[in-house]
Amino acid sequence: MPKYIVVQLNESQAAELEKVRHQHPKAYMRERAAAVLKVTEGETVTVVAEKGLLTRHEPETVHHWIKNYLAHGLQGWDIQSGRGRKAAFSPSKPTSGS
Repeated sequence: MPKYIVVQLNESQAAELEKVRHQHPKAYMRERAAAVLKVTEGETVTVVAEKGLLTRHEPETVHHWIKNYLAHGLQGWDIQSGRGRKAAFSPSKPTSGS
């Protein structure tokens, strides 16, 4: 379980997260921004993870979001290419003129 952490944001980071929380087209980005802002306001990671968001998450997950944001900014939350299940079957494209 993650330790109690204190997150301090400067004004530009707080404004960036507020904007993402209210306007970002991706729901996962809005959720992560909301989580970080709640921890910044003094809530514990455990409370935010278990009761502070629309769906329950593991506290380690929320801690990971915070760590990635502080290290890399919003780019730390981007879903990297190549993630996810790979196709078991990929049909070949039909060739023209055969």
